Amino acid sequence: MSHAIHVGATLRLLRVDAGLGLRELARRIGVSSAYLSRVEHGLDAPPTTDRLGAIARELGIPPTLLVDVAHRVSPFVASYLEEEPAARTLFLEIARRGLTAGELARVQAFIEAELPGRSVPAREERAAGLAELLTPDRVVLGLECSNVGDLVDVAASRLAGATDTPARDLAVLLRRAEEDAPGAIGSGLYLSRASVVCAAPVASVVVLRRPLREVTPDGLALRVGVVVVRPRRGGASQVQLLRVARLGARGLADALQDARRPSQVIAKILELERVR
Repeated sequence: MSHAIHVGATLRLLRVDAGLGLRELARRIGVSSAYLSRVEHGLDAPPTTDRLGAIARELGIPPTLLVDVAHRVSPFVASYLEEEPAARTLFLEIARRGLTAGELARVQAFIEAELPGRSVPAREERAAGLAELLTPDRVVLGLECSNVGDLVDVAASRLAGATDTPARDLAVLLRRAEEDAPGAIGSGLYLSRASVVCAAPVASVVVLRRPLREVTPDGLALRVGVVVVRPRRGGASQVQLLRVARLGARGLADALQDARRPSQVIAKILELERVR
């Protein structure tokens, strides 16, 4: 199954979450609002790497992370491959072997052990990964529901205890966020978010028993829902949402289908997050 996250839907969610209007963002990056609207609705091809970088800077997120989610090749990677032909051979060998997320994590661990001191830019690391935002009681397996509202209600009931917001009020906020920018971002992933009074970001993951036939940007039924609740004055919320989208691009919905315990869900997410 394709793991391509719908770039337009993700951009719209991030833009709305950042409180930026369509025309304002278009003006800032030097394009027409009509063009940006077509991108968000999947009517035009995803933006170029340079334009994705401009969008990322306006949203306050690492450009390389947005480029990664869009499956575009970073200019840094492209120039490195030009300078180091041996690296191209290694990339091709990895692709030929079809390494899994777990195998890539082993390769990454080897690199970090043999070549210490070279890490991911600190700006991306400021945001906790999804696995860090979860506890077993906030993981729901085999949920039967008829629409995303049911999914949101269940997640809100699991998250309310970590906030000062009652479950019913939290569900209302999540539903409003859905009205502003739909959470279906492709590859079977539904991403919802809200900002409330709480000490730190928390999340809930819901794995559906049966795919949910909602309207999605890529036509694929929803199979996994991720709900993230952040402090109202949190500084890394955009990065957290984008990192969840990247998990979707890495096959999150597929990876969680066989999980039978919450601990397995958290472990599988952590494994996907370790892939650089």
